[in-house]
Amino acid sequence: MRVLERGVYRGPHLYSQIPMVRFMLDLGALEAWPSNTVPGFAEGLLKLLPGLQGHGCSLKRPGGFVQRLTEGTWLGHVTEHVAIELQSIVGLRVESGKTRSVRGQPGVYNVMYAYKEEAPAFYAGRLALQLVESLLPPELRDVQGLDILFDARDAGHPLEGSFELESALRDLERVGRRSGYGPTTGSLVQEAIKRDIPVMRLGDESLVQLGHGRRQQRIRASITGRTSQIAVEAAGRKDLTKLLLHEAGLPVPRGVVVRSADEAVEEARRMRHSVVLKPLDGNHGRGVSIDLKTEEEVRRGYDLAAPHGRRVIVEQFYPGHDHRFLVVNGEVVAVAERVPAHVVGDGRSTVAELIEVVNRDPRRGDGHENVMTRIKVDEHVRGVLARARLSLDDVPEAHRTVYLRDTANLSTGGTAVDRSDDVHPENALIARRAALTLGLDVAGVDFIAPDISRSIRETGGGIVEVNAAPGFRMHLQPSEGRPRKVARPVMEMLFPRRTPSRIPILAITGTNGKSTTTRMVAHIVGSTGCTVGFTSTSGVYLNDERVLVADASGPKSARMILRDPTVDVAVLETARGGILREGLAFDRCDVGAVLNVQPDHLGLKGIDTLEDLAWVKSVVVEAVARDGWSILNADDEHCVRMRKRAGGQLCFFSLNGGEDEMSPFLRRHVERGGLAVVREPGPSGGEIVVWENGDRLPFMNAGEIPATLRGAAEFNVANALAAIAITYVHGVVPNQMRAALHTFSSSFEQTPGRMNVFDGHGFRVLMDYAHNPAGLTALSATLARMRSSHGQAIGMVSIPGDRRDEDILEMGRIAAGAFDHLVFREQPDSRGRPRGEVMRLLREGALSAGFDPGAIHSLVQEEDAVRTSLRAARPGDLVVLLPTEVDKTWKQVMDFDGTHEPFSTPQAAADAA
Repeated sequence: MRVLERGVYRGPHLYSQIPMVRFMLDLGALEAWPSNTVPGFAEGLLKLLPGLQGHGCSLKRPGGFVQRLTEGTWLGHVTEHVAIELQSIVGLRVESGKTRSVRGQPGVYNVMYAYKEEAPAFYAGRLALQLVESLLPPELRDVQGLDILFDARDAGHPLEGSFELESALRDLERVGRRSGYGPTTGSLVQEAIKRDIPVMRLGDESLVQLGHGRRQQRIRASITGRTSQIAVEAAGRKDLTKLLLHEAGLPVPRGVVVRSADEAVEEARRMRHSVVLKPLDGNHGRGVSIDLKTEEEVRRGYDLAAPHGRRVIVEQFYPGHDHRFLVVNGEVVAVAERVPAHVVGDGRSTVAELIEVVNRDPRRGDGHENVMTRIKVDEHVRGVLARARLSLDDVPEAHRTVYLRDTANLSTGGTAVDRSDDVHPENALIARRAALTLGLDVAGVDFIAPDISRSIRETGGGIVEVNAAPGFRMHLQPSEGRPRKVARPVMEMLFPRRTPSRIPILAITGTNGKSTTTRMVAHIVGSTGCTVGFTSTSGVYLNDERVLVADASGPKSARMILRDPTVDVAVLETARGGILREGLAFDRCDVGAVLNVQPDHLGLKGIDTLEDLAWVKSVVVEAVARDGWSILNADDEHCVRMRKRAGGQLCFFSLNGGEDEMSPFLRRHVERGGLAVVREPGPSGGEIVVWENGDRLPFMNAGEIPATLRGAAEFNVANALAAIAITYVHGVVPNQMRAALHTFSSSFEQTPGRMNVFDGHGFRVLMDYAHNPAGLTALSATLARMRSSHGQAIGMVSIPGDRRDEDILEMGRIAAGAFDHLVFREQPDSRGRPRGEVMRLLREGALSAGFDPGAIHSLVQEEDAVRTSLRAARPGDLVVLLPTEVDKTWKQVMDFDGTHEPFSTPQAAADAA
């Protein structure tokens, strides 16, 4: 077996609506060894992973996978299920997966399965392959390419030698903890998912965006985008916190900031009570010592606190129990009593042995990864034991509780007991006022009180700290008592009832016309006054401002729009490549449109036929929300077939909307009250009509839209129909749509590289991005309507080198019927073909159509081809440029100096090429 490549589908994709990781696996000789032919394989696998018996597989019932396993299935499929089970064992529960053969490559499979986090999912795939291999006879063991899937060194303890399941699971769990969210962030993310709020992780840590665009909120653990920086700084300065609370009439201990041990001793004497020493700017209980009575204890407390902050606070000690009040949006949502790290004697074991037993509790882990934290022995623990006249080697009597730390922080091994139902109302009011006084939206208020069920005004005690970014661990899974759903009130604060978390997403795909339609839709929606973020092959835009120059029709650019906090509506050009590589950037869209399915990019990435290409494009409409709309081209049979799996409601558009033109299918749709936007025949491109609920609603004349060139550019009429359908279902009123379309032209500023016309050199230049046979055919029809007013037509033509030979030949044949002179070029888009091969095939195609060989000119570089075409033009000519580098070519047109230079002889042109 060999791993060939890996990838991640982060959104809906060809195989599922569920995000999955994927790796391509070549079984090699094992293609001839399905599971039922390997002696003992199924039995060994089920013994190692009995949980596989619950997998339903394609039979969709428990035991379904076992049946497939015993009847015989290929080892790629087995690996899929093993990877799913391994993730689930370590707490990353997932269920879905698929394994599909790669067309034209016998024994090669795409193995796909769901994931919580990418790194542990890929590691689970690696471990799954190693486990499967370990069950094979020695002569069949030779798995290769594992580091493509996951570099074992990244697991911390790479597996060496024979496969050992327990060790593998420990490593997988470690990778999962390292890449996953902490308890607080994780609880908030899960609550957001439960409420159907989109979640986007920003970076590799715990900064998370909830929602899209303008409606987003951000969190990092329990710090939210609404948390005041001033409040956080105030809470971090314990002296300022005490001052603010004291001035608000809230009970706080007396305290003084000191800079030396001598000062600490002097201030402790003045207080005449037991004292607490702690760093002024500390957290998590580090460097805190309590109930200090003697000079020696105060000095030792200062020495423990000083390394954690330049200044130390000496504070009155409150006797009682330590409680944490969690206050969200001014309300107490949970209370936990925190018990310092401790052990209970059994009369036989030493303190050190008792600590070891406590640390074996599976609920304990390192840092904040588990419900509780392992107890670590340090100088503070030894000091606390010394005050109790104990050491690590002493044996406490049975049932004696031995405290190991002064503070009750969970991060130092403490435990938590839920007391939410026991709190006296006055204590809750004091905690609420403390959080509000500091201005924290989420606060952890630390109370010391002998009895939390009685008012501290009566029992004594008070607030010792107010914490920004309080951890939720003690409330989510207390050591004792009822867990509290503390993430819920945070979500209710960030997204009150009926407050949307999503912005409208309008996704547009198809072979041709995507960019123009995307821009047209953005122009119409932007005219309503909202901020539109849109992506296209020329870049990422916020309204009319381009913020990134790139081919931005993939999921990475779409996520850039969804992350922008100014965007009200996202209009996303969605290309084939991104769908194949990564899936969609969103879990669902409000409007999905497929403009057409025409021959292009065939023979790439396993997409060999128009049916394959339609399958890719259909991912967009399959992701439409239930209350959304799918917009489909009724003139394209592949689009019409998508209606059965398209989401939401259906709306069709058609250039053939006349009484005698409309297809039987579209007529039935209209007669049943369905929504359709059609072009009826007539002058200047015909009349655009909306059909809704059986009513015919005249919309506007197609020729009124400048981008249609008075109706001559029929493909832009089709694009306008799609744009009208998209914005109509989005809710833009017709008058607003008409006004916007009246100002939408094919200028370079509005639609770069799409039918851009310049008449400033005495001849007409038309620049367009037609880069496939279907696009050039549509452009040729438009040129035929324009030729009567021009002289000769010069066409600079090319096609990306990764297209099939037959596509390149066809491009040459179509070009031969559209132009009087042909200038073929291939750079910068030869895409791996040998130099000159694209031009040779284009020339061959043109010659096969009977084109004059003396009128064919070939130049490798695009810049040279543009210059030659412009210089050869005479007054009244039409120069059509089909460039790859649109911006650079338009600048070359603008900078043209007017030099006239007739075409060179064919031999000279060939020599130049």
